[in-house]
Amino acid sequence: METFLRDLSNGVRALLKAPGFTAVAILSLAIGIGANSAIFSVTNALLLRPLPYKDADRLVILWSRSPGLNVPQDWFSPGQYLDIKNENSVFDETCISIGGSFNITGIAGQAAPEHIDGARVSSSFFSLLGATAMAGRVFLPEEDQPGKPPVVILSNGFWQSHFGADKEIIGRTLTLNGNQFTIVGVMPAGFSLNKEVMPAVNGIQNAEVLVPLPLSDNARANRGNEDFNIFARLKPAVSVREAQSEMDVIAERMKQQYPANYPPNGGLTISVVPLLEQVVGDVSLALKVLFGAVGFVLLIACANVANLLISRASVRQKEIAIRAALGATRLRLIRQLLTESLLLALVGGLAGVAIASLTVKALRVLGQDSIPRLSEVRVDGRVIAFTFAVAALTGIIFGLAPALRGSRVDLSEALKEGGRSSGGGASSRASNRTRKTLVVSEVALSLVLLIGASLLVRSYRHIGKSHPGFDPHNVLSFRIALPAAKYPNPDSIVSFFRGANEKLNGLPGIESAAMTYSLPMSTVALAWEPIVVEGYVPRDSQPSIISNVRIVSPDYFRTMRLRLMNGRLFDEHDTKGGRETVIVDEAVAERFWPGEDPIGKRLQRASSDSWRTVVGVVSDARQYSAEKEPPITVYFPFEQYVARNMFMVIRTTADPAAMVTAITAEIQTLDADMPVFDVNTMDQRLYDSLSSRRFAMLLLTAFALIALALGGVGIYGVIAYSVNQRTHEMGIRLALGAQPGSILGMVVRQALALTAAGIAIGLVSAFALTRVMSSLLYGINATDAFTFITTPLVLGTIAIIASYVPARRASRLDPMIALRYE
Repeated sequence: METFLRDLSNGVRALLKAPGFTAVAILSLAIGIGANSAIFSVTNALLLRPLPYKDADRLVILWSRSPGLNVPQDWFSPGQYLDIKNENSVFDETCISIGGSFNITGIAGQAAPEHIDGARVSSSFFSLLGATAMAGRVFLPEEDQPGKPPVVILSNGFWQSHFGADKEIIGRTLTLNGNQFTIVGVMPAGFSLNKEVMPAVNGIQNAEVLVPLPLSDNARANRGNEDFNIFARLKPAVSVREAQSEMDVIAERMKQQYPANYPPNGGLTISVVPLLEQVVGDVSLALKVLFGAVGFVLLIACANVANLLISRASVRQKEIAIRAALGATRLRLIRQLLTESLLLALVGGLAGVAIASLTVKALRVLGQDSIPRLSEVRVDGRVIAFTFAVAALTGIIFGLAPALRGSRVDLSEALKEGGRSSGGGASSRASNRTRKTLVVSEVALSLVLLIGASLLVRSYRHIGKSHPGFDPHNVLSFRIALPAAKYPNPDSIVSFFRGANEKLNGLPGIESAAMTYSLPMSTVALAWEPIVVEGYVPRDSQPSIISNVRIVSPDYFRTMRLRLMNGRLFDEHDTKGGRETVIVDEAVAERFWPGEDPIGKRLQRASSDSWRTVVGVVSDARQYSAEKEPPITVYFPFEQYVARNMFMVIRTTADPAAMVTAITAEIQTLDADMPVFDVNTMDQRLYDSLSSRRFAMLLLTAFALIALALGGVGIYGVIAYSVNQRTHEMGIRLALGAQPGSILGMVVRQALALTAAGIAIGLVSAFALTRVMSSLLYGINATDAFTFITTPLVLGTIAIIASYVPARRASRLDPMIALRYE
């Protein structure tokens, strides 16, 4: 310990004597370590830290995956839930839930009607998650039965914001959708149900209230209304694979028992997905790419610092020789030099923690709509431990080679009075080779990052240029949810929305207004349904036909500017009691009636016996993502297929955001208790739909630019050191008549040779590694020729710029000064 403390003291003094070297080394390490720690903090929160529920590693969500066109997952009906609950032997507990939409009125101090998200859940929901109420109670098993008094449980945030954290709230009433609910409980602050945990068909953002989900006899027999989530907890000794095997058996049994509900081609497939995997979703691949990127940044930083240490070791040869002459063994010298390296790394680690904290704050701003569980990301004890583990490892990695090289000295040469540290001995040549190798590695790693970032940038630009199939400019969208208590039947619902359309169309500045059940670029009210096309019989090997269903008012196509390709649009005749009609998109027409006129063809929902006639064909539109090809889509007229929760879309002649107040006032002239919510422009929705891709692109680009800067510094350092080593040689060349331009060209050619070697290695590596990113790309492939040609040119330009300063200095040497010490 005494020797270590002495080494530490010597190391601190040595680093303080070279403040420029120390600052550059610490900054390089802080950037590399800080970036790694920041991405690790995200990985820790998303993938390593369990969800905040009891036995979180055993929680799963079930999906009904009826194979179809671009349909990744589907929900369940109450009857299917009961089949799974009663027939399985792999789950400790199961529960059923569905997102809810609630209008709240009558709260003291509430200035206007308000809409909130909520959830309807079975009583087993709480015991499955291991959740208890902070105040009051959770639901009782008997509240799963119809006919019980309506009760509600509040989230902690809602309780605080709307009731001032009043602890006497239990037993009071809350008006939801015009009905009185008795408040029986308040959940603790750590309990939350958001859109990642509960991906319900209603598209809730965060459940502020929970109400029971009583299942009537009709609901229990319903195997067609597939709108419900099923959660389960695995038994302790059961794996996901074993649970999946049993679900396969149960699915086959359900198809045999209820053949009318499951078409023979495709039918039903039940998938078991760990809840953590469901929450994280597609982010894991992007995280792995980013983790690889920051790993490259750290390696480049290590190479830079190793280069600095090798340069410094050559300057310190006389000091090291004196230590050796006084009896220091090579092992003792290595330990002293490694102590200095570790000291640098640990200080870099401390600075890295600060950089990681700032980066995490930036990530929360940039990725708030892109990354699930982002609010849980923080620099905690595990992240700090990771940071210093990385710091210690990097200290050894970048310090070992310079320490081994620096501890090998020729005493007689190093101690000569006139001996130059810049001599051309074997040790100096070996040091030069090591430094060049490190720079080539930096260039190769930088090129891989630059190519990866360029591919993402080009993908994003391709998406931005692609047309979504509708015109999002000057379109405002919002939701209205009609409560059943006030609007109990289809006629009352149709009457309200007709009135809303008429009032909005009468406002100045509004070009047209329309309604739709599902809005493009929204995850709310998703509607996939099996359809049957008259005369089309899928082969046994083909899946059943799954269509994206849109319920729209007649002016929807004009408002969204979907082009009419054939036939007509909906009009005043497509109402209740009229001929049942549909409009299909081009994808439907091309798939089922290629080379034929689709007008007059018929199709039906698989759950309905009535045939609907195709009266029009409209252009394809991207419904769920700006980057994914649209699924086949069938449009139903609103008045023949009534829904009480609808989006309204308004095309304006000016800024749509400026119309919100006037629109809200018009809606509330129809019903003073009707809130307008989820208000946004279609431009913003389209922009938000690309948030995950944009987030990954920005981060990878930032890391690539950092790598490029570090690589440029590395090239500059090697060339500057080489010029310093060859000062005497260049003085002789100039004295013998060499032109300054030839000296400048010689130095730049040396830099370009190193860069070319790095580019060659980087191109081969990028060709192999970027294939991992294929699923993150759009419109280009992972070996895009333009990217693989232009990116090396950019890197080569940076190399020329980095080498020009030392090259210019070399070309301006005074031969007499260069030769003075000879």
